[in-house]
Amino acid sequence: MWGLAPCWAQSATEPPEPLSTTITVAERVETEAAAAVTTWGREELAVTPGVNADDRLRMIPGFSLFRRTSSLAANPTTQGVSLRGLGSTGASRTLVLWDGVPVNDPFGGWVYWTRLAPDELERVEVSRGASTSVFGDRAMGGAVALFSREPAARRWNAGYEAGNRGTHQVSAGGSWQPARGWYLSGHGRALAMDGYFIVPEEARGAVDTKANVRFAGGAARADWAGARNRLFTRVDILAEERANGTVLQRNSTGLGTAAAHYTHDTSAGLISALGYHSRVEYRASFSAIGAGRETERLTSLQSVPAEATGGALLWRRGGAGWNLLGGADVNRAEGVSRETLFPAGRREGGGEQTQHGLFVQADRAWKRTRWLGGLRRHMAGAREFWSPSAGVTYGQGQWRARASGYRAFRAPTLNEMYREFRVGNAVTLANAALGPEALTGIEAGADWRGEKTQLSITWFRNSLDDLITNVTRSITPALITRQRDNAGRAVSNGAEASITRRWGRWRADGQWLMARSEFAGGAWLPQIPRHQLSGQLQWMSERTWLAAGVRGTSMQFEDDLNRFRLPGYAVAHVTGRRRLGGGWWGVVAVENLLNREIAAGFSPTPLVGAPRLVRAGIRYELF
Repeated sequence: MWGLAPCWAQSATEPPEPLSTTITVAERVETEAAAAVTTWGREELAVTPGVNADDRLRMIPGFSLFRRTSSLAANPTTQGVSLRGLGSTGASRTLVLWDGVPVNDPFGGWVYWTRLAPDELERVEVSRGASTSVFGDRAMGGAVALFSREPAARRWNAGYEAGNRGTHQVSAGGSWQPARGWYLSGHGRALAMDGYFIVPEEARGAVDTKANVRFAGGAARADWAGARNRLFTRVDILAEERANGTVLQRNSTGLGTAAAHYTHDTSAGLISALGYHSRVEYRASFSAIGAGRETERLTSLQSVPAEATGGALLWRRGGAGWNLLGGADVNRAEGVSRETLFPAGRREGGGEQTQHGLFVQADRAWKRTRWLGGLRRHMAGAREFWSPSAGVTYGQGQWRARASGYRAFRAPTLNEMYREFRVGNAVTLANAALGPEALTGIEAGADWRGEKTQLSITWFRNSLDDLITNVTRSITPALITRQRDNAGRAVSNGAEASITRRWGRWRADGQWLMARSEFAGGAWLPQIPRHQLSGQLQWMSERTWLAAGVRGTSMQFEDDLNRFRLPGYAVAHVTGRRRLGGGWWGVVAVENLLNREIAAGFSPTPLVGAPRLVRAGIRYELF
């Protein structure tokens, strides 16, 4: 039942699943939410093109990385996730979980999307807004929860894809049952890509080369499922290296994580315990670019080892019309940024952060309504923060109305406090004196589910205090200097809508987000457009699947002064799969179909996003 073929065949005839009203905290641990939760299964992940999960999830309204770049070419430090216009720096204001285990980098909060193989995911849940008090400071803008494919008695798969830009990808995975109650699963993936220029042709000089990535990673997992107990352990690793667009600028990363999760069903509810340990080292070189981009000078070599250890205890109990979830969590991260400066010198900065929290989340049904409330006490070092949340839903036939309010915060990352970095001739300084940023939010919306149509609409307003952003300190023809700082107050308000319609073998999806994100003085928050739109049309049968889609954003600004304007853009894509016989499938995907040039940033030289990317390959699945 776990294969793509049965999933596709059913989805062509069955009505859509009910609108999600819960957030999954960890496997088998859920909590009700008065919020818009987008749930993608294997079908939605398969029909959307993209080598890595970040490119596929861009079709969800509000999901974006710090810049308009893909993890195929972007420096890892810019791969933090933004939801609903909360992302003026590379650090995530969104918590990303894989089987309940955080994957945000312990030093900087960004996400290594190359470690997450989309074909090995069973589903993805995206909850926008801090509508629950269960999660800690990294979930100020929401949470993205990814879940591995369920273990099976027998499942094997392998694939190979090749494409333009010198792209080659191989993958393999499987699951089997060696003994009653025990399952062993694993997968591996490797990719090599020659890449593309990130500076437009008219601005290139002798120092410019193609930005590219090469990576290899995988995971091994053991599951034990008893009548009332379940345990999984998992180890995953990643090694990647990147060329960052010039002769001297490169970076590489090695990381590994070990995690375990145990759940026990009791007569009164469920008890869950989760633990993990991660180690990672990021290495990079930085340079200064001469006039006309004809010369380049090495300015520093950087090494950033970091590690994190954490865990959570959860207890859930429910009855007729009510649910209660309580627990505690802890995370300790430490790391240091070591730099060799050229022509001479050294610089080092780092430290450790210990955070822990206690939380409770409850809901109670009364007539046609469900009332929700939660409270979290979070300690980040010596600072204490309380995160309350409350909400209500009202159901009438096919309709559900909802409203919620909440307060959340985010402590500065070690990266923001201690690591300086350079993009071309734009330098961003660290700030060890940074304080936490806080958010107060409210939202209201309505959902409707018919036999063939689903519709969801949400209005939201988020008020941010002491927002951490990159503040411009000086601008000269040779150098732009910025520094991370608590820039004061900002407000993000807007609306989002999504619709899904099925008829026969056809399905159409459309999403829209409007976010007006401004500082108190009226300037736009950097890297946040006012509008994001996406849409996709697909056709499926038991042997063939085809889809075409488009996504785009309106204009946005690169910097806090709104001096560097990035025009809006729209790109199209097409994808398809065809059963060739037995367990063999042919696959093809084209991203940026019309080869549009996407303005992605300024360094201060203009930077561009991915051009047309074409891939085709073959995949084998045995169930």
